[in-house]
Amino acid sequence: MKPGIAIKFIICLAVTFTPAIIGSLFTRQAVSDWYTYLNKPSFTPPDWLFGPVWTVLYLLMAVSAFLVWHKGLANTVVKIALALYLLQLILNGLWTPLFFGARMPLLAFCEILLLWSVIVLTILAFARVSTPAALLLLPYIAWTSFAAVLNFSIWLLNR
Repeated sequence: MKPGIAIKFIICLAVTFTPAIIGSLFTRQAVSDWYTYLNKPSFTPPDWLFGPVWTVLYLLMAVSAFLVWHKGLANTVVKIALALYLLQLILNGLWTPLFFGARMPLLAFCEILLLWSVIVLTILAFARVSTPAALLLLPYIAWTSFAAVLNFSIWLLNR
């Protein structure tokens, strides 16, 4: 692998995992107290599952972004696709402080609906650049869909 390619991949990893790192600052305390005592639906996964799932998803997202970036920033379609990618990362990073930090499941649910929409737009934009890149985001939209249902259910059970 050429050094420039490796640096691009490392940048994609760093940028993509940033929301996870920031989010962990909000989840540690809330998971051990507030979240533990919430009423949750029967389909709630065990707490230990979220970390590994998100790690795999963020890795797939980083590879996906790398495949798009590798097509060249001179291409307007690539620029638009990566701008949407960055927007969805920002929205991804906002959900955790809303849900766990502010402890506002309804606001977090509204935000995750916006996130879901931007992920769909990102997948469509990535598909115009690289089919494999778009396909790598499908587990992410699937998990975000599940997370939205879980988020809404938690809000309903605890309002």
